[in-house]
Amino acid sequence: MSITKPLPVIPATSAARVLVVGDVMLDRYWFGEVSRISPEAPVPVVHVQRTEERPGGAANVARNAAALGAKVSLLSVVGNDEPAQALEKLLATDGVHTRLHRDPGLATTIKLRVLGRQQQLLRIDFENLPTHEILRNKLADFATLLPEHDVIVLSDYGKGGLAHIAEMIAMARAAGKTVLVDPKGDDYSKYSGASLLTPNRSELRQVVGQWRSEEDLVHKAQELRQSLDLDALLVTRSEEGMSLFRADGMVHEGTRAQEVFDVSGAGDTVIATLAVMLGAGCNLVDAMRLSNHAAGIVVAKLGTATVTLEEMLAE
Repeated sequence: MSITKPLPVIPATSAARVLVVGDVMLDRYWFGEVSRISPEAPVPVVHVQRTEERPGGAANVARNAAALGAKVSLLSVVGNDEPAQALEKLLATDGVHTRLHRDPGLATTIKLRVLGRQQQLLRIDFENLPTHEILRNKLADFATLLPEHDVIVLSDYGKGGLAHIAEMIAMARAAGKTVLVDPKGDDYSKYSGASLLTPNRSELRQVVGQWRSEEDLVHKAQELRQSLDLDALLVTRSEEGMSLFRADGMVHEGTRAQEVFDVSGAGDTVIATLAVMLGAGCNLVDAMRLSNHAAGIVVAKLGTATVTLEEMLAE
């Protein structure tokens, strides 16, 4: 659906102070040419010609917020390994202040994607879970960082880095902070009391089940929002845009994407843009509309990517 109404005015984003906490990963891309099938098995042979590394997961949320001009800190757990060092360097270049706890027993999560002619052929994941002691130490750091930030983003990728998320939400809300959560899994009770949840369409179905109509969706979404004591629930609906559910009703925003090349990382862009715009003084509806606009830009890019203010203003 195309949209003709003008976008809200983008506020001074340098005023936003955002703390991102969650599961980080390193996205590695191997680009190559495919010209033959392997004689060993019916699979393509990729002649790798170029490699790239980008921050992924919560690290991608942080770099998206930084790309929009906000002051951003990232708190997470990584391994004591080369991928963790690569992540730190990439995030420093992106202007993100990092506090990464090193767990010697943890392998930093890596998602390796192999692409031929700009098409993803294979993804290989390397991961395990952090230790309880490291996570408890992270909670102490969270308390220290809270006063320095206005908006808290909890980015849950189900990798174990948010084992104490209920405590984090309670601490942040007690301190008067806005708490945005990108959820994972089928049990949302641990997110109770957050300001806003941002599930996508399929993630919401895991929790509330299939809906038969738009009215049924509204009913299920509002019921979930109330049961979790949320200020709002934002459901991203791919080609259908996104819907914001609050106590005073629903606001829907149709998609702005003109061309969809790669949806990986789009949810990171949405929650990062929301956090920055709210931290800069936007109301929630305007922040949603601007995050929808940012998502429409990022899906036209390959892999996990960012959107700049210049790109948003140029559209």
